[in-house]
Amino acid sequence: MFRRIGASLAMLLLMFLMTPGIAIAASPEDAAKFVNGIGQRAFQMLNQQGLPLDQKEAQVRTLLADNFDLKLIGRYVVGQSWRTMGEEQQEAYLTLFEEYVLRTYSKRLGGYSGQQFQISGVKSASAEDHVVATTITRPGAPPIEASWRVQAKTAQYKIVDVMVQGVSMVVTQRSEFGAVIQRQGVDGLIETLRMQVSKIPAQAK
Repeated sequence: MFRRIGASLAMLLLMFLMTPGIAIAASPEDAAKFVNGIGQRAFQMLNQQGLPLDQKEAQVRTLLADNFDLKLIGRYVVGQSWRTMGEEQQEAYLTLFEEYVLRTYSKRLGGYSGQQFQISGVKSASAEDHVVATTITRPGAPPIEASWRVQAKTAQYKIVDVMVQGVSMVVTQRSEFGAVIQRQGVDGLIETLRMQVSKIPAQAK
């Protein structure tokens, strides 16, 4: 469902929960510092020597949950279907979407090591919405150009999208989920997510 490898590494740094709040003005420099801080913590975590894999995966899960606005992204990627869902469907879908992302990427990224991360620029989309450009270098592979869309709400930053090599992860996910909904309906998407979650061992929260 989600794109792999380069996109997976990018998703780690998303660390992509929405609660009602008033957006606050934030500077591009602060957004860049936020993304840089997450990136440095992520790579320090992944490059720890001697730390068991399950502990790395648990730390990745925590970093994702703390910094990735999963509820906002989860609502966006189902598009207009969100408004047609019943309350129980919305609750079931968001719970499964969040758990799927957390399990998938903590498992997939826990074994990564050797990457380096650098801020290459930042631009403003609005007073509280900024896009931070980064370069991720990997041993024996071409660098990844990734841009992180950061929003500030109630004095807390969240990353709400990432563009890998110019391709929006959120837009891509919306297309994929839309195709499932078109074929199987909302309940089909929920069941697909439930099956995916059941296949991935849970990590400590």
